[in-house]
Amino acid sequence: MTTDTSDSGQPTDRSDPTTGPDSATTPDRSSTAPDGPGTATGNAPTTGGAATTGGAATTSADTADPGAGRTGTTEPAGKATASEQRDAEPADRWSAFAPAAEPVPGRPARAVRAVGRLLVHEWLLAALASLALAVGMTWPALRYPRYTLPQDYWDPSLQAWQMAWSGHALRNEPSRLFHSNTFFPESWSFAFSDMLLGYAPAGMIGTGPEAALLRYNIMFVLAHALATFGAYVLARQLGAGRAGAAVAGVSYAYAPWLLAQAGHLHIVSNGGIPLALAMLARGHGWSLRHGYRPQRRHTGWAYAGWVVAAWQLSLGFGIGLVFAYVLAGIVLVAALTWALRRWVVRPVRHPFGRRLFVADLLGGLLFAGVGLLLAIPYFKVAELHPNAERTLGEIDIYSPPAMGFLTAPAESRVWGGLHEGARQMLSWPPEMTLLPGFVLYALALGGLFFSVWRLRHRLLLLAGVLVGMVLSMGTKFFGGTYTYALLFDHLPGWNGLRTPGRLMLWTTLLLGLLAAGAVSALAERIREVAAAGAPARPTPWLRVAAVLPVLLVAVEGLNVTPHPVVPEQPAVMRTVDGPMLVLPSSQNLDQPVMLWTTSRFQDVVNGGSGFTPTQLDDVRRVTAAFPDDTSVRYLRTLGVRNVVLLRDQIVGTPWETTVDAPVDQLGITREEVGDAVVFRL
Repeated sequence: MTTDTSDSGQPTDRSDPTTGPDSATTPDRSSTAPDGPGTATGNAPTTGGAATTGGAATTSADTADPGAGRTGTTEPAGKATASEQRDAEPADRWSAFAPAAEPVPGRPARAVRAVGRLLVHEWLLAALASLALAVGMTWPALRYPRYTLPQDYWDPSLQAWQMAWSGHALRNEPSRLFHSNTFFPESWSFAFSDMLLGYAPAGMIGTGPEAALLRYNIMFVLAHALATFGAYVLARQLGAGRAGAAVAGVSYAYAPWLLAQAGHLHIVSNGGIPLALAMLARGHGWSLRHGYRPQRRHTGWAYAGWVVAAWQLSLGFGIGLVFAYVLAGIVLVAALTWALRRWVVRPVRHPFGRRLFVADLLGGLLFAGVGLLLAIPYFKVAELHPNAERTLGEIDIYSPPAMGFLTAPAESRVWGGLHEGARQMLSWPPEMTLLPGFVLYALALGGLFFSVWRLRHRLLLLAGVLVGMVLSMGTKFFGGTYTYALLFDHLPGWNGLRTPGRLMLWTTLLLGLLAAGAVSALAERIREVAAAGAPARPTPWLRVAAVLPVLLVAVEGLNVTPHPVVPEQPAVMRTVDGPMLVLPSSQNLDQPVMLWTTSRFQDVVNGGSGFTPTQLDDVRRVTAAFPDDTSVRYLRTLGVRNVVLLRDQIVGTPWETTVDAPVDQLGITREEVGDAVVFRL
């Protein structure tokens, strides 16, 4: 603490918060009337800078900062201190009629109030509403969650195994994470398709196929809830009202085209994209409606946004790769904006702040580091298996025509039956029926003319919608020469994407934001009309008009997705050791086999993924005549110890007659285990 000398010769304390930077003294606030000069509160009015208080004259020096008395000076004789003046003042006769002071709540009361505020907080209510909607919209996913899977039991069985394997490996043998128990004896087999590694913590809970199915169905419902909540939060952060944000959330999670992806959890798990974007925007104090507001910056939200973005990337590159490029584009635009604010438009030293810059630097490094670590296994797979590389010819097979944007999948309750003829004209309907919803189209179109967004922002959103549609068409847009094919040839990792139609995810999000602008403007207009009325509240018809868009979007997302019962795990899978081969073997038959291994995780030759390794092709070809000398010797060279034939699946195959043939001359043994036959090599 430093002192200085005032004009009256008394020292003052510069560290006192009441001492102004341009004045050496500050009047004692306790003895100065709050209403300014010419008023009195127990004091006589001042005259010529002097006042009479209790018969004693004081000068301005006597009302100096009370901190001066703490520096060792004393009051002149005959002077009254401020505290003595207050003691000498008569009590206010009307104070007895004043209301009693409000009691200060104790710690339990404050805790109860805090919990109450939390329970009615918008984000909590939005999260609970998203979860309740997800349970209803995905029903009957949670009706028999230990026995059924949504859409079919092929790819979902693979993904249920992926979650189980990642949890098992990280809990027991992390070094084997990418070298899974399937596709024996291949290495890096966990990277043969998107890994859903972000769900590994859930995979640590429970063992066996029933636990894996339960886990899958729970995550399936939660993925829809997160998608709804994430898009809602993003729209709110950008400046939309509650009703508009609800339209954006529901349309993003339950767009009709996504019903065809119900069997692909890595595509349905997209809620981290809008949630991360919302957190990053909030951390940087930016919104679409209000622009950049430095006073609203919050470094913690920026860190959270980068963490969520990295988690989303860990679920798979199928949609994560495009997300990474979008984030890179946002960072590039932000860097250019920073440079312009720093040196050109409005020179300031740190337009975004040092702490926020550090948060973006560390968060970006985290995101890039996660992406690089996850990409290494895929680079290894591409090196070991050249046939895993995609070609433009393969992309062309899955590229949808323009009519796909108006065609709904068979799983749509509203449009599925009506669009059956249109689907028959598509070569691969599951990846070509890209209807985001006619209601969403209409609301987005209205948002171009009537919206809370500025005109330039509406045009930017429209441009993003059109770019997303063009890229979603793959090679069907004038051959894709200057669109998808250009990215396929020059952007790293883009040639690993097999189905361009999944880029419709970004088109749906942008359409939802356009629609949110229109619905938000409608809600504001309703409030204005209600405020002009008497009483000033919306009529029932106005309230219906505010929520009707949300209801229509939700109805268009209703589904008739089947939930078939998964084949029961054979008892032999709980007793026989690996390495083993289960016959018959094919892409679809092997995926339930992968699920069955979750009891013991023994090594199996079987496996299903985005591509078929050459060695597995050879195994299926050579073992078509099993048991014979050629197949036995070949399997022994691979290290296979046991071969299991499932009797209920070999009807109509050559194994139906050879399964009971003598095997003594082959040097192997045969054993009946339940409804399966085990050959021990």
